[in-house]
Amino acid sequence: MLVGYARTSTVEQEAGLENQVATLLATGCNKLFAEQVSSVAMREQFELALDFVREGDVLVATRLDRLARSTSDFLKIIDRLDAKQVGLRILDFGGSEIDTKSATGRMMMTMFAAFAEFERSLLLERQRIGIAKAKADGKYKGRVPTARAMTADIIKLKDEGVGASDIAKETGVSRASVYRILADAA
Repeated sequence: MLVGYARTSTVEQEAGLENQVATLLATGCNKLFAEQVSSVAMREQFELALDFVREGDVLVATRLDRLARSTSDFLKIIDRLDAKQVGLRILDFGGSEIDTKSATGRMMMTMFAAFAEFERSLLLERQRIGIAKAKADGKYKGRVPTARAMTADIIKLKDEGVGASDIAKETGVSRASVYRILADAA
């Protein structure tokens, strides 16, 4: 059985997720797991996909970066799949498809996972340098505090007797942020 996994980092990437799902379905995946969550967060659907696959199945992802956070993470995933005798197939691997069922495919995936991790490290280093320069020039303001923009709505809902969990759901702000805003307002 082909089991597909699709992931984007944010809910704003809806088109990207839809594209991944369409590609996985066109490939013949019988079961799909999809989520919109950062790769560093708990990936519930990914864990469900790993629990779901059985001997002889193949886990399919559109790209390696949708699946693994780093080379070591990738190798742990491969070990988990190997333990269940499940293959891994990446559909867009530098313009071609690759499968871990062959020794060459496995070696290529491991090497490219290392290159991807190296590239990500370089990107983060350049980003840190750029942010430091922007801060020194007084141009960097940081991320816009989206939860704070909802302060009036959160206080209004609290005054109406709505609980913190329901406020979080209604406003799209995390529960921790709701508590922090309410504590600051008190």
